[in-house]
Order: sequence, then C-alpha cells, then structure tokens
Amino acid sequence: MSLVRRAAPGDAAEVLRLRQVMIDSMAGSDPATDWHAESLPTLRERLASDEDFGAFVVERPERPGAPAALVVGTVNYRIGKAGNPRGTVGFVFSVATDPNARRRGYARACMEERPAWFRERRARRVQLTASAAAEPFYASLGFLPEPDPLMELRL
Repeated sequence: MSLVRRAAPGDAAEVLRLRQVMIDSMAGSDPATDWHAESLPTLRERLASDEDFGAFVVERPERPGAPAALVVGTVNYRIGKAGNPRGTVGFVFSVATDPNARRRGYARACMEERPAWFRERRARRVQLTASAAAEPFYASLGFLPEPDPLMELRL
C-alpha cells in the first residue's frame, strides 16, 4: 500500500482534479471546470498555512508525485454543548479516487488515517455527507447515519 501523505501547495492542481472526479460522480453535478483557475491560489494558500484544513493523498505506486486518491477535511468551531464542550467538529467533504485506480484501498487508507488528525485538533466527532452508494464504505469505517438531513442556503 502506498503511503498516505498530507498534500502540499504543489499538489493543488491535482487536488482540484481529484475533487472534480468526485463532483463528476454525483448525480446532477455541474461538470464545469472553469472554476479551477480561480480556486487554485486560495487552495495553495490553505495547503501551505491552514492547520485546520487537511488534504491527504495516496500517490500512484507507479508514478510518485501523482495522487491517485484524495480525502479532504476541516475542523470547525461551534459553540460547545454536552458531549462536545470545546465545540470542535471535524468534517470530511471530498473523497475521491481516480476511476482507473479504484478498488485498491487508496481512499480507505486515507480515511483510516483521518481520525488521528482530527483528534490532534480536539474534534470529538467527524461528519460527512455520503451518497447511497458510498454509505457501506463509510459504515465500514465506523460512520453512523444521523437523523438530521443537511439543508443549505445558497447566497
């Protein structure tokens, strides 16, 4: 198995490419890529300096430096409550594997290392949204369904 590593600013274009792989796999998604150029400088900056933003990749064994899989997460602060007095919550929002590199355990390797990263940042729980097809994968990693559906306001 390839080693999971934290993505560096030089990986930003590949991170965006893999994020597009994830976006393209979702029903009703917009296949546009014209946003990549505008997103790239901010992503490079976040990869270089934001300790609460973590992008992790597994490189292709046959092509070092070329990521085959990606997991991205962040730690957010919410006002504390019982069970989470510090109010830190982890959120995984991009998991993607190149179509020609699937079924090799790359995304699983990335996901299995994420709990330690979230714990270091004092997150007591990690959330994500999953497609119906991906639910068994996340359940095998210990994720449980929550009763509250995600809602969104677009500004």
